[in-house]
Amino acid sequence: MRIRKLEKKDADLMLEWMHDDRVVQYLLADLSKKSDQDCQRFIDKSQTVREDLHLAIADDDDVYMGTVSLKHIDLFHKDAEFAIVVRRIAMGKGYAIFGMDEILEKGKRDLGLRDIYWCVSKDNLRARGFYDKNGFERCMCIPAHITKNYPQDVMDDLIWYHVHLRTLY
Repeated sequence: MRIRKLEKKDADLMLEWMHDDRVVQYLLADLSKKSDQDCQRFIDKSQTVREDLHLAIADDDDVYMGTVSLKHIDLFHKDAEFAIVVRRIAMGKGYAIFGMDEILEKGKRDLGLRDIYWCVSKDNLRARGFYDKNGFERCMCIPAHITKNYPQDVMDDLIWYHVHLRTLY
């Protein structure tokens, strides 16, 4: 397993999870209408936008298994928002925790970040179980510059997590 830059060859498998109802059912965005061209644009943008870091999680044969991200990177506050999605075929095989550990370390080492936040739907029992099992702490005090990216009407349906990177590694 490794993380690497997203590549054009990842678009088909990225589109696979976007159209897999069991993978996306609890995400806020409706990805069902995304196309191969949308994936290609996302990959292209991932190479140039500085506020977000999107990387592929790949297997030992360099096959794309998912995307791990630090979004809304804020060097002033030294924080970012974490996101991850893995293909259904990769679930339960260690790709998610590997990708998460790698991107958190990259955020600390390469970007000097101190805090990472993320949220999941209260209904997403699989994700909640994953984060709770791996010892990630739930958080009630989320900075406004993080929550501003979410509609107020969904905030009560989200569970937030937080990692303080100085204590993690």
